[in-house]
Amino acid sequence: MAYSKTLFGTMPDGSPVYAYTLVNSRGTECTLLDLGAIWNRMAVRDRYGNKRDVILGYDQPESYLTDAAFFGAVVGRNANRIAGGHFTLEGKEYQLAVNNGPNNLHSGPDVYRNRIWEASAGADESGSYAQFSLWSEDGDQGFPGKARIEVRYTLDEDDGVTISYAMVATKTTVANFTNHVYFNLAGQETGKIMDQKVRILADAFTPTDAVSIPTGEIRPVAGTLMDFREWKEIGREIGADYEQLTQAAGYDHNYVIRDWDGTVRLAAEAACEESGIGVEVYTDRPGVQFYTGNYIDGEKPGKGGAAYDKRAGYCFETQAYPDTLNHPNFPTTVLPEGKEFHSATTYRFVCR
Repeated sequence: MAYSKTLFGTMPDGSPVYAYTLVNSRGTECTLLDLGAIWNRMAVRDRYGNKRDVILGYDQPESYLTDAAFFGAVVGRNANRIAGGHFTLEGKEYQLAVNNGPNNLHSGPDVYRNRIWEASAGADESGSYAQFSLWSEDGDQGFPGKARIEVRYTLDEDDGVTISYAMVATKTTVANFTNHVYFNLAGQETGKIMDQKVRILADAFTPTDAVSIPTGEIRPVAGTLMDFREWKEIGREIGADYEQLTQAAGYDHNYVIRDWDGTVRLAAEAACEESGIGVEVYTDRPGVQFYTGNYIDGEKPGKGGAAYDKRAGYCFETQAYPDTLNHPNFPTTVLPEGKEFHSATTYRFVCR
């Protein structure tokens, strides 16, 4: 196991941005940035023995700073949407900024993605790791409590990247983190995902309204076009005249992980026949947002000048359900004062 630190670029104010690259004995490489704790690169071998970078991203810090797609970013304190940016906690009403139609998305617009995190790297019995830490002040983004947030990426010898999240705050607050990594298992520069296959171990999903807020219903996937319990090509039904798909311009839905009990379990997986590369998603979170890059706009070139157009990649965002704060029947995202939040998700890359 090995790791290195290199200069990635500079912020508009001249502050340096560093890249931390983790390497295992197979030669698999995982690169992280201290800007936003961003997952920038994932180079794995295909069935021919060649390395392919299978996640979307950029070559310069400035591209990330204005990236509406959140490529590879750690998202918090609350991932996904909050209806109207409004919620009540311990009898007090809170109003966040509205940055996605009438809603708050990913705790923006003052996102953690645009901040330099404290960073370090090392290796232990579990693999090579990069650890990122951030202080979030009381009232930051509109949330109560001063919080210490830590995110650790570990690359193991079996080509798994485990993302561990931890947070503790001085007041009862909200904790719901995810990583917004986009996969293209044919290679980040190919733009080809529609024939890649996906399986999601979920018997239900949370349908949404016209502005992507859950209705509160937990609907079985059986008999709907949302059913990924068996392997299915992303493009097979994505353009169908089905309300949930037309409203979201594709898949952008939270799936209710089967038999969730707070322990780590396989939640989803994807595979590319051409490259032979697959990814398995293991998590202790109750939901996973399957998003097919419906609003990637292609405005900025990606790594190596790659063109990232609509549906150039897809996400498995492990999370609590969207708008949980306004749905008492959903698993809670409330973190009591002084209690530590912990969560872990592993993305394991395989070659078939």
